[in-house]
Amino acid sequence: MNHDDHVALLRDGVAPGVWADLGSGSGAFTLALAELLGPSGEIHSVDRDGAALREQQRAMLSRFSAVPATYHVADFTKRLELPALDGLVMANSLHFVRTKSEVLGVVLALLKPQGRFILVEYDADRGNPWVPYPLSFETWRDLAGRNGLTGTRLLHTLPSSFLGRIYSALGVRSEGPVPAPRVTSARG
Repeated sequence: MNHDDHVALLRDGVAPGVWADLGSGSGAFTLALAELLGPSGEIHSVDRDGAALREQQRAMLSRFSAVPATYHVADFTKRLELPALDGLVMANSLHFVRTKSEVLGVVLALLKPQGRFILVEYDADRGNPWVPYPLSFETWRDLAGRNGLTGTRLLHTLPSSFLGRIYSALGVRSEGPVPAPRVTSARG
C-alpha cells in the first residue's frame, strides 16, 4: 500500500475536527489523516514506540507541517489523557488486541457523542503470528454495535496479499454513555 491507498481508506469517513490515530506506528495513516484534515484539523498520534513516533514527526514536518500534531508515547489499551475527540482512527492496531470489547470501552470514551471511529483492518477472522486477532467486517459491525457505535458501514476495500483484503469501516459513537466493557472471546 502507498499513501494514496491510505488516504482512500480514510477519505469517506474523515470530518473536520480533533482526531487521534491510535497505534499509529511510523504514521502511514497519520499522514493520510493530515492530508484529509488539513491545517484546520488537529491530530493526536499515539504509539508505544517512541522511535516510530519520532520518525512519524519528521515525515509530518516534511510533508504536512501546517497540520497541528501532538505525539504521545502511550499504550492505547490503557486510559489516555487526550482532549475530547471528533474522530479516531485505529489502522492495523486493533488486531493485536485479544480483549477487544475491554479496549473499545477505553477508546470510545475518548470520543465526543457523534464522534467518528474509523477502523482499518484485514477482512479475516483467523490470524497468524504477525496479525494475531484480525476481524472481518461482519464481525466488526457486530462488535461495534455491542460497544456503542451506530451506523457502522464499510467505507473502502483494497486487495491484500497478506490476508486477502483490507477494509475501512466507519461507526459513530451513540449519544449516550459508552457501554461498560464486557469480557468475551478473542473476537469480542
